[in-house]
Amino acid sequence: MGEVTNKLAVSLCGIDMDNPIIPASGTFGYGYEFADLYDINMLGTFSFKGTTRQPRFGNATPRIAECPSGMLNAVGLQNPGVDAVIAHELPKMRAVFTKPVMANVSGFSLDEYIEVSSRLDAEDSVGWIELNISCPNVHGGGMAFGTCASSAESVVRAVRDVVKKPLIVKLSPNVTSIVEIAKAVEAAGADGVSLINTLLGMRIDLRRRKPLLANVTGGYSGAAVFPVALRMVYQVAGAVKIPVVGMGGVSSAEDVIEMMLAGATAVEIGAENLRNPWACRDIIQALPDVMDKYGIDSLASIIGAAQP
Repeated sequence: MGEVTNKLAVSLCGIDMDNPIIPASGTFGYGYEFADLYDINMLGTFSFKGTTRQPRFGNATPRIAECPSGMLNAVGLQNPGVDAVIAHELPKMRAVFTKPVMANVSGFSLDEYIEVSSRLDAEDSVGWIELNISCPNVHGGGMAFGTCASSAESVVRAVRDVVKKPLIVKLSPNVTSIVEIAKAVEAAGADGVSLINTLLGMRIDLRRRKPLLANVTGGYSGAAVFPVALRMVYQVAGAVKIPVVGMGGVSSAEDVIEMMLAGATAVEIGAENLRNPWACRDIIQALPDVMDKYGIDSLASIIGAAQP
């Protein structure tokens, strides 16, 4: 297994990972929920549920809707709040996961982003801060910061001042130019960017003649968004010098390799975890054979290989 691990190994913002596979925030809880199904230490790492200062129940229901080749969610950052995450969730997580974890931080104000990031940055088990400035289904929340280059830059600069660990900024695809936002957060001191978050969508209930989701709109994710995500990862990776974490509709080892060829250093898997809870395990196990098929000796060697 050692040789296979070496073939799959990557380094993300200076932290070595056995492989590039990362379950995405909001699709993997705090890890221990999946630890009964398989040994989650086989993962590169995972991004735990988006954390805010206060506990949040989230949006009204219904807040999930199925779609062809994907799903809509308007969960609304349901989480127990940073105090409970540090006191209860991280100790339970540490009992089943030994590697550094990615802490996803969401907020509704500059002060909240600063406080929650600073608190989680101080936790030994946290390796990276993933700053979510791109949530599309919370009124007045993170996406307000992530859709304007100047506000994205200001929140990243403020968090950069209080965070010592690598800072990865999660970008919204619901913008005119994701490259402009990526360049702005790079200039503000981000160590990396992760993209894409969900695409804004909706469904209508034909019988009720009303929007299906109580929130009206939600974030669209799943296999259907992969080509859009891949295009954005390719564009951003070609425009910034910091590492890119690619995500959006990834559901196979082949998708992972496409993302890495486009320029991703690591790859997050989201909606597929909800469809198949063993998805990340299966993808990691499939990677060596797919690499052999395409003559790839190491994943680190193909990062950005499709760039001009």
